[in-house]
Amino acid sequence: MTIASIVTVALLCFASCKAPAQTASTGVASLDGDFERSALIIESDDGLQHEFEIYLATTYEHQRQGLMFVRKMPQNMGMLFVYGQSKSRAMWMKNTYISLDLVFARSDGTVSSIIHDAPPLTLDARSSVEPVTFVLELNAGTARRLNIGGRSRIIWEPTKQ
Repeated sequence: MTIASIVTVALLCFASCKAPAQTASTGVASLDGDFERSALIIESDDGLQHEFEIYLATTYEHQRQGLMFVRKMPQNMGMLFVYGQSKSRAMWMKNTYISLDLVFARSDGTVSSIIHDAPPLTLDARSSVEPVTFVLELNAGTARRLNIGGRSRIIWEPTKQ
């Protein structure tokens, strides 16, 4: 094989390679086949409302997986862990490659506590300060940037099946 042939083959191979597909609404392609999507609003401490597209972690399997192996998430996206009853909740960052803000919320959606900038790839438990029904994972820095705090509220309506 000549050098020109090798270069041609290499260029053809390179041209046929594609970056991982993003979803039509700029979601996380690795989650779209497995997780249901929804939308929620966070009413921040200053009264402003911020809309997010979310993945729902409603089953034990989805809650165990969470955002594991996700390397990038759009700014207006997150994952909402929905639990059947209020309990103290602990989250970890095993195999999670992005730093996250963890927003713990009571059954009425009011924010109980927030853990800012949880570092990726750790097994340290990050726990709620009281029993909660929801945990919302957002890109690190989002809670501070949008003034999400102790007077904030998550507004989310489950879809009727």
